Amino acid sequence: MTTSGISRRGALRMFGIGALGVAGAGVLGACAPSGAGSSSNGGDTKSKNFDFTSWSLNEEAAKPAIEKIIAAWEKAENSKIRSVSYPYNEYLSQLTLKLGGGETTGAVHLDIAWLAAVAQMGKLADLGAVAPKGGYTNVALDSGTYDGKQYGLPWNTGSIGLIANSQLLEKAGIKKHPTTVEEFEDALRELKGLGGGVVPYAAATKVAQLKDIFPWMQTFGCTLLEDQKVTIGDDASVDAVTWYKKLHDAKLIAADVDRFDARALFGQGKAAFYDDAIIGKGVTSAQSKDKSLADAMRPMQRPVLRPGDTPQALLWGGVIAIVKGKGQDAATQFALHTTSDRATTSAYFASRALPPSTTAGLAAPEVAKDTFTTEWTDKITKTATGSPFWQFAQNAQIEEAVAKQVQAVLVGRSKPKDAMKKAGEEVAALIKR
Repeated sequence: MTTSGISRRGALRMFGIGALGVAGAGVLGACAPSGAGSSSNGGDTKSKNFDFTSWSLNEEAAKPAIEKIIAAWEKAENSKIRSVSYPYNEYLSQLTLKLGGGETTGAVHLDIAWLAAVAQMGKLADLGAVAPKGGYTNVALDSGTYDGKQYGLPWNTGSIGLIANSQLLEKAGIKKHPTTVEEFEDALRELKGLGGGVVPYAAATKVAQLKDIFPWMQTFGCTLLEDQKVTIGDDASVDAVTWYKKLHDAKLIAADVDRFDARALFGQGKAAFYDDAIIGKGVTSAQSKDKSLADAMRPMQRPVLRPGDTPQALLWGGVIAIVKGKGQDAATQFALHTTSDRATTSAYFASRALPPSTTAGLAAPEVAKDTFTTEWTDKITKTATGSPFWQFAQNAQIEEAVAKQVQAVLVGRSKPKDAMKKAGEEVAALIKR
């Protein structure tokens, strides 16, 4: 991964605030990387009081469980934690502005896709000496690592993978999950034969969610990025998009589908497979009128091109990072407790169904009895990896550039080879900015 900090221009693009004007740009100027040993806010690192910033504190479903963790810590440690929250869609830009201005202290909740970008600001503490105490799984630890350093303690570690409707598979006479791309395509054709408006695979076909093509590109052998060189445009990426187009033309996948559409189709019993995070079971089954759907939902390894290949999945989850400065030591212990104390992680799982990141947490009876979570962890998260593009400030633009080219193929405006060549060139140009 790159070790360079985010440029002012790159940060403006990343956080979507290019029109802030002189005053806004002046604030963002504070986002320039600081020295490795500098304090973010100049406060007392030994202070028992600190902030905890999390988008989940802004969500009705999550807030009570987190407030319970905070209250228990304050009582046990005789400390005061100030809760700070912003809506998820505004969170990264708000956090970055506050962090750049030295206004954020303590612990901050980060989507793992944001860790590299925030770490490049130079404001986060290295937690390498603390992480071994947590008993985290290897894949969880990796989710909190950037440029060889542990900047985040993994709170919840999951992945984005395939969910199957066992009722529809049984109806189509499919007795086991397909394990290869060829078997998967055969299964989709069998499912299409059911009629009744069934979309065999509610795959993403809208630009907003077409980044789901990346694991399929990797399945076909494209590395996406290798030694800082973009590999999109190679034969493997072309083969993947050609295959996706074939599914589209055969109506094995549908046009204009995003994650929300896919959940709706699946919830109506009109889709046999779709891509989602591990939370998809709870979200989709809750929206469905079919109360038996939850029992029919099964995690499925992404099919591989050849037997013996590693199933591909995108890592998904959140970490708690620590801002250098005021309350740093206490915030670090709070993060360690929140993410690794078994009673705490079990209670959080019971309220939110988010898998713990520790070996002990996953083995706890309260978690282990949830077969969907244990199967998902073993089948999908076990081999999940982060996106190689997360390290770049232009990640969102990279995903959009590829998505637009894939969509152009699906609607017949471009050939797979031409589209992937253009996508690779656009991504390479974005990375150099």
